[in-house]
Amino acid sequence: LEVLHTCNPRFSFCQYPFIISIAAKKVIIQRDSEQQMISIARQSLVDKVSRRQKPDMNMLFLNVKVRRTHLVSDSLDELARKRADLKKKLKVTFVGEAGLDMGGLTKEWFLLLIRQIFHPDYGMFAYHKDSHCHWFSSFKCDNYSEFRLVGALMGLAVYNSITLDIRFPPCCYKKLLSPPIVPCDHNTLVGICDVTLGDLFQIMPELAHGLSELLSYEGNVEEDFYSTFQVFQEEFGVIKSYNLKPNGDKIPVTNQNRKEYVQLYVDFLLNKSIYKQFAAFYYGFHSVCASYALLLLRPEEVEILVCGSPELDMSALQRSTQYEGYQKTDLTIRYFWDVVLGFSLDLQKKLLHFATGSDRVPVGGMADLNFKISKSETSTNWLPVAHTCFNQLCLPPYKNKKELKQKLIIGISNAEGFGLE
Repeated sequence: LEVLHTCNPRFSFCQYPFIISIAAKKVIIQRDSEQQMISIARQSLVDKVSRRQKPDMNMLFLNVKVRRTHLVSDSLDELARKRADLKKKLKVTFVGEAGLDMGGLTKEWFLLLIRQIFHPDYGMFAYHKDSHCHWFSSFKCDNYSEFRLVGALMGLAVYNSITLDIRFPPCCYKKLLSPPIVPCDHNTLVGICDVTLGDLFQIMPELAHGLSELLSYEGNVEEDFYSTFQVFQEEFGVIKSYNLKPNGDKIPVTNQNRKEYVQLYVDFLLNKSIYKQFAAFYYGFHSVCASYALLLLRPEEVEILVCGSPELDMSALQRSTQYEGYQKTDLTIRYFWDVVLGFSLDLQKKLLHFATGSDRVPVGGMADLNFKISKSETSTNWLPVAHTCFNQLCLPPYKNKKELKQKLIIGISNAEGFGLE
């Protein structure tokens, strides 16, 4: 990475990121993350020793303690209070609950927090059904710290190799790399990039289609549409107006200036109207992932690192699955894979989401899921149960393939949220 950001004449493949696979880039980022984690932890240890204080193993980790009943506020307080520790290995504790975090509690914390923050009632993000993705709410507020929390969560997920079930459009990741390194001048705008009608199509296809119709309209735009360079948005039940340019409410949209109108409208929706929200999100992400390794990544690769790949290979999952209480040659397991391999892509995604909390695959492939099928000693009248924090499916020993298929489809098709117990 030294070669990447200096004038060092030595050859490095990092100078040519287009020839490096996403899996190799992930390894580079992980190694960079590990080195930063070790460096921060070592410095904490040196500081303790220099002050003649007894070293404590907890100082080597980012220890997050939260109450389930105050999940968002506690997480916000913990991450804000421990900003200097964000690059240490993450360990999560739920107050009042016994148990060591061996990875499962960390994943559960991510799953529960993301589910709560992205709930429509929470108001931070709007879910667009037509595009199946979330976008930032443009509502103005006094404090944007929760957007910073979401950015930090995404950074922590990449840093700690956790795949998140988040549905942001591609332009979100383009904005996240604008610029890829946080500028030294705090007055420099961040999260602003060139956006097009194509970007809007990926979020609000119906609105984008209407603007596309305006561009191709063959009649008199000014007389037939009677629009100006002013747009309206509803905020908490109140309609507010915004000028796309100075005195926009007095400038009619015509055949001659309609391209400018569409471009300004798209820029308003995807950049200007959500600037403060996205800037907080940007700084949150980069507070954890401040690394020259980001220079290696294209926006779509950042998305894969955060959310995983949509490409499923269930045969690869079968080869890497571990078993507890079953052998891979047991009749129930053979029934299971016969059924799953015969599923439609939609049902396969539902199964993966049910068992792991996400229907996407880590960069390293299915093997990185560490998927496990455990024998459930319950009645075969029961449905399968998933422990998403451990990517574990508990399967009763069903008597035949028909019964297994029926119970499995019912289970994966009716799991609420992340399928947590």
